[in-house]
Amino acid sequence: MAPSAQATCSVVGALVSVNDFANRPARGMADGEVLTTGKYRFRFCSTAHLPHGWDAGVLFEEVNRTLLCSDLFHHDGDVEPLTESDIIERVRKTLIEYQASPFANYMPYTPQTDQILQRLAALKPKTLATMHGSSFVGDGERALLDLALVMKETLGSP
Repeated sequence: MAPSAQATCSVVGALVSVNDFANRPARGMADGEVLTTGKYRFRFCSTAHLPHGWDAGVLFEEVNRTLLCSDLFHHDGDVEPLTESDIIERVRKTLIEYQASPFANYMPYTPQTDQILQRLAALKPKTLATMHGSSFVGDGERALLDLALVMKETLGSP
């Protein structure tokens, strides 16, 4: 369908993973680099180890102010696809449940976690597009700042 398509990921992701199995070299994006599609502008934000590995990153779509936030805000359950309600308590519940399961520390808390979440909050997203659970429309800045507190409370400082 898209014979010229190119995988896009972090520079680290391209070097240590994606290029090993992609049929053409991935576009490794540096922190702050922007990919323009014509209608949209996607800014790559490096988030090493948050939510997972050292190659982690998220995209911020600047036109509509949507943060494509991977597993940040992960919450379980049969939930609506989009909500304007607070999702922080759902995230807290999932983090607590995971800490008491084989998934403990699935979401790491490192010395950089708070700094990364503060930087993402400064983008003032209007929509948080989550990978697992309801996407959130509203004050994304506040939600990211609240996530930082929940992670610190739930996962503890390193």
